[in-house]
Amino acid sequence: MKKFILALLISTLSLLASQIEIKDAYVRATPPNLPNSAAFMKVVNHSDKDIAIIKARSTISKTVELHTHDMSDGIMKMYQVPEIIIPAKGETLLQPSGFHIMIIGLNQALKEGEKVKLEINFSNGESKIIEAPIKSVMDGMMNKMDHSKHMKHKQ
Repeated sequence: MKKFILALLISTLSLLASQIEIKDAYVRATPPNLPNSAAFMKVVNHSDKDIAIIKARSTISKTVELHTHDMSDGIMKMYQVPEIIIPAKGETLLQPSGFHIMIIGLNQALKEGEKVKLEINFSNGESKIIEAPIKSVMDGMMNKMDHSKHMKHKQ
């Protein structure tokens, strides 16, 4: 009986362990009159099933939506999506010009060095609250340039 209870306890604890991990989250800083921003991050799914981001929210704006970009007739278009899939035992990168969390109708400008609290809801019932640092657009561009420069040296 003790072995059964121990096995039940262990299996229950493993179910309670988070199946989703969020890494390297940040929110784009804004100039004083820009009403919108975006959040970017890497989302890792440790489970054996696909899991989707189905909703995000924050008190820093009127609306928070899930978005992506596509090239159509030579023009990059951004639009809302109902979910962002994180594949089983995989990851999805939320990044500029791809999937991202759009923060619309900001209550105030987002200043570099501050943090933004976001709640992210997943299709498996999990909910994550993160505090993402606010970074300038130039930081992100410089990181991309540094990364591509580094990649060229490795080739």
